[in-house]
Amino acid sequence: MRRDATFRSEGAEMSGWFYSPDSSPPWPLVVMAHGFSATKQMVTDRYAEVFDEAGMAVLLFDHRGFGESGGEPRQQINPWVQARGYRDAISFATTLDEVDPTRIALWGDSFSSGAALVVAALDDRIAALVVQVPALGEELPPDDLDESHCESMKQKVRSGSVEPAEDEIIGPMPVVWDDQDRRPSALKPVTAFRWFIAYGNRPGTNWTNEVTLVRPKRPVQWYPGLCATDVSCPAMFVVSPEDEMPRSTPIVARDAYERLAGPKKWVEIPGGHFGLLYYPSETFDQASSAQSQFLTENLLSQGE
Repeated sequence: MRRDATFRSEGAEMSGWFYSPDSSPPWPLVVMAHGFSATKQMVTDRYAEVFDEAGMAVLLFDHRGFGESGGEPRQQINPWVQARGYRDAISFATTLDEVDPTRIALWGDSFSSGAALVVAALDDRIAALVVQVPALGEELPPDDLDESHCESMKQKVRSGSVEPAEDEIIGPMPVVWDDQDRRPSALKPVTAFRWFIAYGNRPGTNWTNEVTLVRPKRPVQWYPGLCATDVSCPAMFVVSPEDEMPRSTPIVARDAYERLAGPKKWVEIPGGHFGLLYYPSETFDQASSAQSQFLTENLLSQGE
C-alpha cells in the first residue's frame, strides 16, 4: 500500500509517499530521496517497491523546491537544505505509530548520497545507510586530521542560516542539453541527457529541466566524504566502476568508504552512472536486490 505523506522542512511542505508492507507493524523504515534534480516518480519509486515487498516501510520524498514539494527558490540544489530535509523526514517518521524508531535507514542516489552520508554521521537515529553511484566530489577531499571540517559541516546542518551567498550560486541553467556549445547544462555527458529526457519527460513526473547550484564556501565547503569517519551504522556503497559523471568519481567514493567507522559493504555494478536507473533492466534488478538484502539483514533482523 502507498499513501501520500507530508511534513515540514525549512518552512516548506514536503511531498512524500509512505509505503506500508504486508506485515504487522511496527515496521523498519527506509527514508529515500532522489538525486540531482530528479523526482520520486523517476525510478526511485521502483526501488521503494522492492524494499516494501521485502517487508520494510518506505518514506520517499521530493527534495525541497523540487517535484511536488514546496519551497522557494524552486530548482535550487543546496546540500545543507537537502541534509536538513532528510533529518526532518526522519523526525516526521518517528511520529508514526507504524514505524519502529530504532530501525530507520537512509537511502541516497547520486548527489543526495552526500547529504545522506553527512546525516548518518550526525544523527544517531540512523540504523543503516545505502548510497548508490554517490556524487561526493571530483577530487579527494582535503586533509581533516582533527575532524574540524567535518564538525563544521555537521554543525551547519544542525543549525544556522542555509541561505547561500551570491558567490555560492551557479545558474540557473538546464539540467541537461543536447548542444553544449549553444547552451551549456549542469550535467554534460550524453548519458545524462538520454536518461533525464527519457524519464523526466514522462507524464506526471513533475520534473523541470532547470537547476541552480549552491556550491558552499562558507563556513566550510561541501566535502561529505570527510564525515564518513563518524558513520558507525552499517553502510553500503553501490558504485559503478566506469561512472562517467565528474562528481561521482569512484576514487572519491572509495576514499569515503575506507573512512567509514562501522560495518560496511562495497558493491560494484557495471552500467555507468545511470545504468541502475533504467527500469525494467537487469542492472536495476542487480542493484535493488543487493540493497534489499543488505537492508533486510540490518533492519529486519533487528526486530526478530
